This record gives sequence, C-alpha cells and structure tokens, in this order.
Amino acid sequence: MSAATTPAGSAPAIGTSRESRAAGPSRLLRVAAWASFVLNVTIIATGGTVRLTGSGLGCTDWPVCTPGSLMPTPEMGIHGIIEFANRTISGPLLIVGLLVLLLSWRLRARRRDLLAVSAVVLGLVVLQALVGAFVVWLQLNANLVGFHYTVSLVIVCVTAGYLVRMYEPPAPRERAVPRGFAILAHVTTLFMAVTVFFGVLTTGAGPHSGDANIVREGFDATLLSHIHSWPGYITLALVLSLVGWAAARRLRPLRWSIALLATLIVQIGVGVYQARSGLPPLAVGVHMVLASLTAAAMTVVVLRLKRPAPEAAA
Repeated sequence: MSAATTPAGSAPAIGTSRESRAAGPSRLLRVAAWASFVLNVTIIATGGTVRLTGSGLGCTDWPVCTPGSLMPTPEMGIHGIIEFANRTISGPLLIVGLLVLLLSWRLRARRRDLLAVSAVVLGLVVLQALVGAFVVWLQLNANLVGFHYTVSLVIVCVTAGYLVRMYEPPAPRERAVPRGFAILAHVTTLFMAVTVFFGVLTTGAGPHSGDANIVREGFDATLLSHIHSWPGYITLALVLSLVGWAAARRLRPLRWSIALLATLIVQIGVGVYQARSGLPPLAVGVHMVLASLTAAAMTVVVLRLKRPAPEAAA
C-alpha cells in the first residue's frame, strides 16, 4: 500500500522504495533518537533521586565534584555518589544528542525538520548543563531547581516529537482531524502546561524544594497543591473528551489519546497518594517522571493531528 492510499487512522508506509530507504533515517539514527529520549527521561529520574535524597550538594562544585577532584571523595559519602551518578548521565546524553544532530545533517536535503529539531534538542541539553552548574553554585536555589526540571521536561517532549517525525515521510502536512478536535487538543495542552507549572511551584514551596528555605515569598504549599490539582482534573476531563471523540470517529490520534489517558490516570493517582501520605520521596519521584511521560504523550497526540499530504508523500 502506498503512502497515498494509507488510511487516515494508520501511519503512512515508510521505506517502500529504494529511494525512500536511502533518504530515510538509518538504523543508527533510529537507535540514537530513542536513546536520546530514554536518557532524557532517565536524567529526570536520577535528578529527582538527587533532590529527594538530599544529595543536591553531594558534589559541592561544578564541573568537578569537589575542588581538585572530578570524582566524589570518600568524605562525600553516599550523597556524593548519587550526585555524581546523575552528572555522569549528562555525558552520554550530550554525545547522543550530538550524534542525532550529525546523522540528521546527512538527511538535511530532504529532512530539514529533523535537523531543526535535533539542533533544538542539543541546544537545550547544553542549556540544561549550564543551569545545573548554577544550581550548584547558588546552593540549590529552589527557583533554579524548578527551572532545571522544566527544561528537562521540555527536552523529553521535543525528543518525543523527533521520534514522531522520524517515522513519517518528508512531505507537507495536512490536518487529519476535524477542526474542533484540533482546537480541543490544543486547549488540553494548555491546561496540561498550567498543571505542570503549578506542580513545579508546589514542589518548590514544599519539603522537596531543593534548598532549606521551605516557605518562600508567601507561597503556601498546601494551597498550591490544591491549585495544582484543579487544572489537572480539567485536563483529565478534556483527555476523556479527546478519547471519546477519536474513538467515535476513528481519528488518527486515537491510540495515542488512549495512551495519554492511561498515563494521566496513573499520574493523578500517584499525585493523590503522595498528597495524602505526607509526600513520600519515592512517590514524588515517580510523579516527576510520569509528568514528563504524560507531557510527551500529549506532544505525540498533537503531532498526530496532522498527516503527510497523500499527493506529496506518494
């Protein structure tokens, strides 16, 4: 079946000719792109471990661990090991990001979209490393810690977007869903972003903020937790609407809308549990990782609102 006759609800055929295989993503690029996504999710998990175990200054300097030592010293104890392990992931993450950029450069004649997205990912990874340095130099300032997490979440979304585009042919894109469904999806994205924003504020005002000043600038963590939940429940209602609409019309984003709903339900369940259980560190860490995966799933749903134009992809 050619790309021109592929149904709207399924992915267009890729690599159906010798020319498309030659111009399409190589196996190495596919592996590197997936590694980039996984590593960026992993560093959220390890960064959360640093934050939730009080290991933020396990290494007291940057880029070295301690003045005069790249590696943690025995005096730093387990906190030094945890912080150093988190930093270690930055090296492979940067290398993989650079590899994806170089491999995308080879496809630039037909896949300028992949080159642009890979450049954004690499730039954000570098920015993330610099923010991490200032987090250490400014003694775990909670505002910077929250921004540090937000950048990581954005990178996860962008790498997820790269994966979506990588598996689609290089062609102009057209809307594959009703206009109302597209508007609903974008409104859902907005409420999810608001939920994440207040989640970052809530964590920054609570015991896992990163620094010792738990209550700052008049923010009340308990009140913020309720404000954080309101757009979260609205997001759930909107996602349920997306799934119902997509199922009724067999729309292109159906499968990923279901994946988004499943992830969001688990995320809300973990959030309710942690709020009622005194914010256990493990639950908070899982909540942080799930937030990035939920945002990534939302990114895929939005990108599935369009498909390659059949006449251009043929």
